[in-house]
Formats: sequence, C-alpha cells, structure tokens
Amino acid sequence: MDVPAFFPSPALSPGDLKCVGILELAYIGDSVFDVYVRGQLTLRGFKAHDMHLRAVSSVNARAQAAALETLMPLLTPEEQAVVRRGRNAHAHHHAPKGVPYEVYAEATALEALIGQLYLGGELARLNELLSHILQGELFT
Repeated sequence: MDVPAFFPSPALSPGDLKCVGILELAYIGDSVFDVYVRGQLTLRGFKAHDMHLRAVSSVNARAQAAALETLMPLLTPEEQAVVRRGRNAHAHHHAPKGVPYEVYAEATALEALIGQLYLGGELARLNELLSHILQGELFT
C-alpha cells in the first residue's frame, strides 16, 4: 500500500543542509520516524493500545539500531557518510540507562539519516527506506 507523505518537508538547499549539525539531524529524524510509525499504524486501523505497544517496540534505540543494519546494503555512499557522522556523534552522553553506547550510536546514525533525507526534501527516498524498515515488522 503506497501511503502519501504525512507532512511536507522543508526541503533545505544543500548549502543550508550542511549547516545543520548531526545531532540536530538526529533530533528531527527521531521525530519523523516516530510520526511515520504511528501514522502507518493508524492507517492500518489498529486500536490505540495496540498501536502504542507496536510503536514502542519500533521507536527505541535497539530497534532502530537493528533497522539500520538492514538498510546498510541499500544506502548510497552519501547516505553512508551521514550514517558514519551520526555514529561518531557524541550522543552517548545522553544515552538512556541500560542501552549500550554502540546501540545508541547506531540508533543516532539512523535518526540522522532520516533527518537528512527529511530536511533535504528527499521524501520519496525517505519513504522507500522507512517502508523497507517496517515491511512486515509492525503489521503481523
């Protein structure tokens, strides 16, 4: 099922996008991922409690780290560069208790990639990658 975008992207110019820090990309990417997951669940007609349980199981550091692993073979060299920057960001100072640094770094990398695609206006590519992540995961 092809789902339309939930919201328009600001589509920053490449020059403006380069001025956005990697942790800021991860910040917006986390929100975009959350809205995407919750939107997909809503469109599928799940009850609120079931939506919440399914969303929580996908919008967390461990699930995001695993999702990035499945995406890596599909990423362009430019996307892989964003992932590397996200992995190397010093976000571990904000990692939740019980989440290993490596897992949190991978989750931050995925969020940064999502943020880059969203702010860059690459909604078709963003939807393609997010659809790949969620294919079958939430809806079985």
